[in-house]
Parts: sequence; structure tokens; C-alpha cells
Amino acid sequence: MNSRLFHTADATNRVAVAGRLLRDLEGQVVATSKEQKRRVRDYRARQDVHEHKRRRRVRDNIFAVLAVVVAGAVGTAVTLHVQGQRDDELAALEEETQTTEPTDTAPPEEDVVVTDAVPDASLAEGRSWNGSLTINGVELSVELDGAAAPQAVSALVGSSQDGYYEGKICHRLTDSDDFKLLQCGSLAGDGMGDPDFQYGPIENAPQDDVYPAGTIAMARQSNNPNSNGHQFFVVYEDTTIPSDAAGGYTVVGTVTDGLEQFIDQVVSIGIQDAAPDGPPNEEITIESLLLE
Repeated sequence: MNSRLFHTADATNRVAVAGRLLRDLEGQVVATSKEQKRRVRDYRARQDVHEHKRRRRVRDNIFAVLAVVVAGAVGTAVTLHVQGQRDDELAALEEETQTTEPTDTAPPEEDVVVTDAVPDASLAEGRSWNGSLTINGVELSVELDGAAAPQAVSALVGSSQDGYYEGKICHRLTDSDDFKLLQCGSLAGDGMGDPDFQYGPIENAPQDDVYPAGTIAMARQSNNPNSNGHQFFVVYEDTTIPSDAAGGYTVVGTVTDGLEQFIDQVVSIGIQDAAPDGPPNEEITIESLLLE
């Protein structure tokens, strides 16, 4: 403050000047306070934006890692796991991943997805196919429904005509309550899927999740309606498989004769370590699949 302003003889002027200076100073303080508040608000706003971006980057990184983990899991092993009281017993159709509890509604309609190696659905000709499936010397008479499951039946017919199934292993046998089947047809005999031979969507799945004795159905990955492949399973006693998010499992046909002999000579081989689900005690092999 300029001291010369206080040397005047007029006390009134000095008071007036002092008052103006005080008001000016107060105005500066107020202005400074407002400016500081504005700067604080701007700083906090910038911090909020920065924090939002940081959290979004963290979230995106987590999602990216999860996507890689999930993709790796699906590509490594495919198993169907039935939930509920059988969680500790059933490892799943090795061409599938885990399933969830049954659903009461039909799954949404999916687009048809077929890899180049899979024959066109027209090969099934919309008709019934009769023939035989021979496993460990036991001949099963079979009938496939090309009208109800044209894409799956076409895949089986094409693969049988190419001789694909001859010598293929049935890698998995189950024998637990309401879950009794033999699964066959994986490329390497270990239950792994064939990425070059996949198709969908699901066809002709039972609405009640029940697969009666003699049912022949296609295995697939959990929650993926477009992951049907070469693998199929033969149900030797009434079996319940809860639907997952994708639905049930494509039923292609039935065993019309030979099921009792199949149970006596093939299923009776049993499961390793007396487990309810796993590799059979002895090798079970498809000798032929003939369809006409």
C-alpha cells in the first residue's frame, strides 16, 4: 500500500482512501478466492476424468485377460458337465464344456454355421437312413432321421461314406443315476473336438431334457450351438441331460435292435477305477457305421 496516501491533512480523505483500499483488497481476496475455487473445481474435474479413464483401462484389461482365458479353455478341452447332485460324478461328454440347470424355454434360434469339411444339409435328403453301427463286435441296427436333423444326419452320412468312423475310439462311458451313455468318434480318441469339422445349430433336441434308451445324439461344447462335430453318444438307459444356454443336444436317431447285447458285451466292460464316468476298462472301438 502507498504510504503517501496517508500524509494528507484531511482525515476524511484518509478514511475514504483507506475505505476504498480496503474494499479493493476485499475484492481482490474475493476474486482470488473465486479463482482458487474455480481452479480446484477444474483440477477435480480433470482428476475425475483421469480416474474414469484409468478404471476403464483396468476394466478393459481384465475383460481382455478373461477373454483369452475363456478362449483357451474352450479350445483345450470340451466336456459336458451335468449340474446338481451329479457335479462330483459326471465329467461330461468330452466334446462339451459345462452345462447349467435345465431351462423351461426353448433357446433362441441360431444362425447356421458349417465349416467347409462338413457336408451340406441336403445330403440327408430329408428322409430316414437305416443301417448298422458295429462296436466291439456288437452290431446295432440304427435309424437316423434326416428330416428332423438334416445337418447332423448329413454329417454322419458323409463321415460314414468317407470311412471316418472305422477304428475310432469310444473314449467315455458313464454309469450313474439317470446318466448312462457311451461317447464315441473323437478325432484322436481322447474326446477333443475337431476345429475343422463343426456345425450348428442344434436340431431336434428334446424339450424335457430326457434322452430315452437307444437314443443317438451329437455331442457339443457347452453353451455353443454351433460346435457339433464327429462325436456322438449312444444312450443305453433313459438319461436326463439338463439343457444349457444353447439348448439340448441334437438327436439324430435311435438304436432299433441290439441294445441288450450292447449292454451285455460293451457296457459291461465297465469304467476305470470303478468310477461313474470316465474311460472304459478296455478299449471300445467303432468297427463300422453303414447307412443307406
